Amino acid sequence: MDLSVADLRQNYTLAELNQSNVEPNAIAQFAIWFEQAVEAQLLEPNAMTLATATPDGKPSARIVLLKGFDHRGFVFYTNYYSHKGRELTANNWAALVFWWGELERQVRIEGRVEKVSAEESDAYFQSRPINSQLGAWASDQSQVIPTRQVLDRKLNDLAQQYQEKPIPRPPHWGGFRVSPEIIEFWQGRPNRLHDRLKYTLQPEGNWKIERLSP
Repeated sequence: MDLSVADLRQNYTLAELNQSNVEPNAIAQFAIWFEQAVEAQLLEPNAMTLATATPDGKPSARIVLLKGFDHRGFVFYTNYYSHKGRELTANNWAALVFWWGELERQVRIEGRVEKVSAEESDAYFQSRPINSQLGAWASDQSQVIPTRQVLDRKLNDLAQQYQEKPIPRPPHWGGFRVSPEIIEFWQGRPNRLHDRLKYTLQPEGNWKIERLSP
């Protein structure tokens, strides 16, 4: 490989981000950017990096899919006994990052995490394709398995068990909601002098907006 990684550069020129043209509410601003990402037909615009940590601060991160958001926060679903599920149970702080490269945009979110209600998890689980429902039962997520065939056999057995029957939500599977305290919007600009606006949730419920140096 002749190309040096250090020589990979992209000059950002598409747009700018100013306090004069953003929403005063961070969730409303996110909704605008998210809608624009969907309209741009990006590949999985709801894909986000989820960073968690152990109680003593050892971090880990992975990509998950956003499945809903409103004034309460950002929701995703997982096995509660997975690596991320166990870390979130032990340390209920997390960070999210959306990267929409074609729009030269990034959104960073930091906040506390809680499980969504059983009713919310049930409703989303029943909206999933049947094979995804079966997969939630088949996978002991993050646990070591000897071969792929073990997983496939388990899935086939479950398909037979629930043939023409409703599939209940596994008790170990459901949603988490990240309730944001900080949301930062990043717009790429020329010469690495990017626009960064940080929204910080205030005790009275409104958002403080500050510009950050790139």
